[in-house]
Amino acid sequence: MSERTRLRRLPKRAVEERAAIEAILDEAMVCHLGFVAADGHPVVTPTLHARDGRMLYVHGSAASRTLRTLAGGIDVCVTATLIDGVVLARAAFHHSVNYRSAMVFGRAEAITAEAEKNAVLHAFTDKLVPGRWAEARPPTAQELKGTAVLRIPLDEVSAKVRTGGPVDDDEDYGMDVWAGVVPLEVRRLAPVADERLDPAIPLPPYLI
Repeated sequence: MSERTRLRRLPKRAVEERAAIEAILDEAMVCHLGFVAADGHPVVTPTLHARDGRMLYVHGSAASRTLRTLAGGIDVCVTATLIDGVVLARAAFHHSVNYRSAMVFGRAEAITAEAEKNAVLHAFTDKLVPGRWAEARPPTAQELKGTAVLRIPLDEVSAKVRTGGPVDDDEDYGMDVWAGVVPLEVRRLAPVADERLDPAIPLPPYLI
């Protein structure tokens, strides 16, 4: 816990267990990179991420202004959020969502070695679909050159979680209004084959 990661609003929702924070980062598909550009304007960019131990990795085009700026060693804030439900209270003011959110502060470092880049892209691919990397064509040298990969140490991290039902004012509990939680989840649906896929190619076991 640092001054930057200390929760000031609703600190009882803070999660300090390392494993719980890492679990949020691992489950979330998308994170947002926030930083202040050289011209003084704030920038927030959504991107994919992957974690390996105490390092968080992001990647994108080598021509990306965001990645080129972050590679220069400026402060960055990374956030990842999972929405677990819509909380319907009796009073409009107390409506909310159940969520799990992680925040990372640090400075990014560019990865330039091809072997390490390949290892990170392997992690990205298998996070999206476990087992996919072994079947797909690996990146060429030119593709690796056109891809920027950054790592951010998970030294300053925090998480905030809301669970449970609505919290109404005492006088509102007698209202004739339904209250509760509408659960939400992200789930995989049946795969849709590419229109140019050879129909003789079966669905891979990891997608069944």
